[in-house]
Amino acid sequence: MERLDRFFAISERGSTPGTEIRAGVATFLTMAYILFVNPEILSAAGVPRASCMAATALAAALCSIAMGIVANFPLALASGMGLNAFLTYTVVLGLGASWQVGMGLVFIDGVIVLLLVLVGFRREVMRIIPIDLKRAIGGGIGLFIAFIGLVNARVVVVPGGTLSVLCNLSPSAFKPALPPVTTGNLASTGILVTLGGLILTVVLLARGVKGAISIGIAGGTILSALLGMVRWPSSFSLPSFETIGALDLGGAFSWSLVPYLVGFVIVDFFDTIGTVTAIGEQAELLDEAHEVPRIGRILAVDAASAIVGGLFGVSSVTAYIESAAGVAEGGRTGLSAVTAGVLFLLAILLAPLAALVPPEATAPALIVIGFLMMKTVTRIDFSEVTSAFPAFVVFLTLPLTYSIAHGIGFGFITHALTALCTGKGREVHPLLYLVSAIFLLTFLFVPLG
Repeated sequence: MERLDRFFAISERGSTPGTEIRAGVATFLTMAYILFVNPEILSAAGVPRASCMAATALAAALCSIAMGIVANFPLALASGMGLNAFLTYTVVLGLGASWQVGMGLVFIDGVIVLLLVLVGFRREVMRIIPIDLKRAIGGGIGLFIAFIGLVNARVVVVPGGTLSVLCNLSPSAFKPALPPVTTGNLASTGILVTLGGLILTVVLLARGVKGAISIGIAGGTILSALLGMVRWPSSFSLPSFETIGALDLGGAFSWSLVPYLVGFVIVDFFDTIGTVTAIGEQAELLDEAHEVPRIGRILAVDAASAIVGGLFGVSSVTAYIESAAGVAEGGRTGLSAVTAGVLFLLAILLAPLAALVPPEATAPALIVIGFLMMKTVTRIDFSEVTSAFPAFVVFLTLPLTYSIAHGIGFGFITHALTALCTGKGREVHPLLYLVSAIFLLTFLFVPLG
């Protein structure tokens, strides 16, 4: 135990092994849905469902454990939501490419992002983000997480089943389609379970009870079982890994696919920047320069994980903001990520048991985590409009576009334009102008989903 403490610097960061393990369990429980959602989405592209579930668990396990050991950061990884839908509905079903070619694009995306990490470009981009934008990213992600919780619990319902419903209207055919979201049936059993779990979690949190979020998830699961919402597994089967190594790199090297490759790179590159910044802020691990320690290792593991995702046939594996659940439980080291990884490893054989925790039971955890992440916004200087308004744009657009990368992009562009128009252009780092231009061109000409 002493060697474990020294390796992960557990005592040094004010934590205990028990706290880290509990944090890892909380992180896993809030991420376990990916074991079922990822195969559901990718199977529409032709990926074998059973094999995809096993490979999703294995990829999440290996990459989370690597993050914990190599970077000692409380960040778990799994197949990225959004990127898997982009691959399925845009690349495969939209273009007619095979899913193997799509996985080849994911592999190439990971290699490109890893090269950008190795030359220091990704780290430099993180360094030049203005402090108020960093704080807004944390708060915006908090709202994003809470919004995900509300959607998962069906408190918020999206007409047409897609969060981009308004984006599909051409200017000439535009008709008011508001509201883009509506309220679900508040008397439904699922919402009542979420409400009960939320009240329990908030009360425990207010009383300073350790493990409040984990207890809330457990309480919601028990209530769901009592109300007949839990489907008990009927059988167990040996895992199949036929998707591993099935990617088609040759087919992915096509000029017609370059815009879609750029889309993968942009989202992969900036999603993790926002996630790492938010987790570092919440865990109080940032140094005096407001930077995350061992950031080079964190970004390298994340980029390599995208390569693993393509190789395993499970879409891009990326950092999960749900890791904030573990941080909220006191997780401060890589041991929590390793714990989550080990649980994903066990899930390869016990995946049906993960279905016992319904989304209505984990939704309260996401909502409470969103609340806890809002504290970063209080440190934004709103009297300085030139820096506060771009922060507000991030805070607003990140959850409403359902995309961390989009929120960061809108914030960068607004910051650059505001500085130029107010005579403060020289105060902005040249690299920020470059990244803003890349975002602008990407939004105009590159499909992002």
